[in-house]
Amino acid sequence: MDWALRFLGVGNASAVELGSAMASLERGGQPWLVIDCGGEGLTAYQARYGAMPDAVFVTHLHLDHVAGFERLFVASYFDAARRGKVRLYVPAPLVPLLHQRIASYPNVLAEGGANFWDAFHLVPVGDAFWHDGQRLEVFPVRHHWPDTAFGLRLRGSVVWTGDTRPIPEMLARHADAGELIAHDCALHGNPSHSGIDDLEREYPASLLARCVLYHYASAEEGVALRARGHRVAMPDEVIPLAQPLPTMLP
Repeated sequence: MDWALRFLGVGNASAVELGSAMASLERGGQPWLVIDCGGEGLTAYQARYGAMPDAVFVTHLHLDHVAGFERLFVASYFDAARRGKVRLYVPAPLVPLLHQRIASYPNVLAEGGANFWDAFHLVPVGDAFWHDGQRLEVFPVRHHWPDTAFGLRLRGSVVWTGDTRPIPEMLARHADAGELIAHDCALHGNPSHSGIDDLEREYPASLLARCVLYHYASAEEGVALRARGHRVAMPDEVIPLAQPLPTMLP
């Protein structure tokens, strides 16, 4: 079946017009796995697919990436066909932080009788996990504090960096099979995010040629990044992906 990456939003936390950075991996034209669950991204998902996600991978816990979880809880808990079945793949170091961030408010329902996690099938993950017969790799990235942000790889098909500074050592290992690389990048970097000067300094031209940039600050920044010869994602853009390679177990 054909694989594709759909950008549900491509902006940073302030670029409302570009939507919060979030994507879905599609298989055969249908959503297969969603990356993150921001508020604006979840709205874009509903508008595109007419439904709520069935499986979500969480890269990190800034609100532009997890603010949609309250709505996802409501949509899942009050639907008997979905309750307890929506898979959340969460890197293990993030599980306690995710609970503090979105799930620990007393009485998730006003009348009580429910836990936040009753709505979901929570799957803590390490350096890899299986979803629908495919093995995906998980790796740490450089965003704020160590072990609080993670990227995702579907081998031979796509790498999603999540929010990060340049990570040449990680991509040398986790993007070594010709994958498309969806990479955090704005026109100007900062201690938590990559700027285009950072990527041009730290990555070889062959790797940059496989990158598509997202998480930028404005439409004008997107134009400026393209003017420098780079591929820049647009909201709701769909990029065909190569078929994932057969699983290679360590």
